[in-house]
Amino acid sequence: MTSNSPLRLGRRTVLAAVAAASLGGLMRPLLAAQPAAAFDPALLDRAIKRAAELDQIHALVIGRNGEVVSAEAFRGPAVNRAVNVKSVSKTIAASLAGIAIDRGVLRGVDVTLAKAAPGLVPAGVDPRVRRITIADLLTMQAGLEPTSGPGYGRWINSRNWIADALRRPFVTEPGARMLYSTGSYHLLGAALSSASGRSLLSLARDWLGEPLGIDVPSWTRDPQGFYLGGNNMALSPLDLFRFGELWRQGGLWNGRPVISAAWVRDSWVPRTRSPFSGDDYGYGWFLAEAKGHRIAYARGYGGQMLYLVPSLGLTVVVTSDPTRPARSDGHVGLLNALLTDDIIPAAEMA
Repeated sequence: MTSNSPLRLGRRTVLAAVAAASLGGLMRPLLAAQPAAAFDPALLDRAIKRAAELDQIHALVIGRNGEVVSAEAFRGPAVNRAVNVKSVSKTIAASLAGIAIDRGVLRGVDVTLAKAAPGLVPAGVDPRVRRITIADLLTMQAGLEPTSGPGYGRWINSRNWIADALRRPFVTEPGARMLYSTGSYHLLGAALSSASGRSLLSLARDWLGEPLGIDVPSWTRDPQGFYLGGNNMALSPLDLFRFGELWRQGGLWNGRPVISAAWVRDSWVPRTRSPFSGDDYGYGWFLAEAKGHRIAYARGYGGQMLYLVPSLGLTVVVTSDPTRPARSDGHVGLLNALLTDDIIPAAEMA
């Protein structure tokens, strides 16, 4: 993974007997026999205490080399309860797209939406719509007026989310630059459903839920019945940790490939840049650097975060109040500082 931008990612351990007893078989494969050895104990304790002081945080899960070292819900649902991960859903949808390519359901990222799912493109749209590729959707470079931010409410109140997204005016040419838009990922999810003949929920349960042993509850659908491709999926913090571990291990789970190593590699190549944080973006992942380490992270509204630091074997999950904003210079900035100033040093000093 490469990145040219500095990380702008700009925090009481409930494990052992309590967590093992409450989570049973789900938790045991992730627990370390001697978890404190993976981190400097004093620095790790400092990180957890600082996290507890952030009133917007709900839960924090920290793991190293596949072993959960700390998992605690400071407030809100328990760490084994599914919560809305908001736009982390985009990273999950991008993973499903990669699996679809691996399995031949999609021909590749360069195929156009119009060819991958011709039935989705309504008549009378701007001819440039037919140039939008799967890669453009994955990187949110479709060029169309965004459906996120101020345009989100009007979009989800429309009678046809797909047609509304595709009939919006072009702000720039397809592939030119990132325009953060949940509509792009909804189009991606609908394309996956159309190409496979299955719902996005079915694909998520079959291609990710079953091999990882995680629960994928049903979530929002549009008026035509397509599951929302870029928002409102729900996973427990511990299940999100497993998803992160799948990626940290190069697409392998228990030694078996779930996502190809090629897709993991391609997803972590910078392809555009966020106009908000300034961080690079690949296929569903934000990419950055901090303290000499390359970092991939997924981000959802309110401060739903999944951080991977492969060079240290780190996977960190944060869930937060999904009703409160979390800007890069606000709550998310504090979460990023927790990672870079506390959790990474705790791992480096172990």
